[in-house]
Amino acid sequence: MKIAPDKWRHFFVGIAMGATLQLTGWWLMPAHLYWATIIAFIMVIFISYGFELFSKFTGIGRYEFMDAVAAIIGGIIGMAVIWPLIIADR
Repeated sequence: MKIAPDKWRHFFVGIAMGATLQLTGWWLMPAHLYWATIIAFIMVIFISYGFELFSKFTGIGRYEFMDAVAAIIGGIIGMAVIWPLIIADR
């Protein structure tokens, strides 16, 4: 099964988004790492799917649910990559 190139773009953008949101949550709420992670995860979902909904309703771009899924999977991986760095700093 070959994955379309645009799905890979969404995946890699999701990694950057997840890592950025995880770091931002840790910076804003260092004493509440689990809450920061939950909020970052919810934001990854909202941003990923919200971008697709924006494309659908404005006609700018093309709506594809699997693009949002690829971005969410990437976001989870981006968040997971940051976790060891955060734990090591604690």
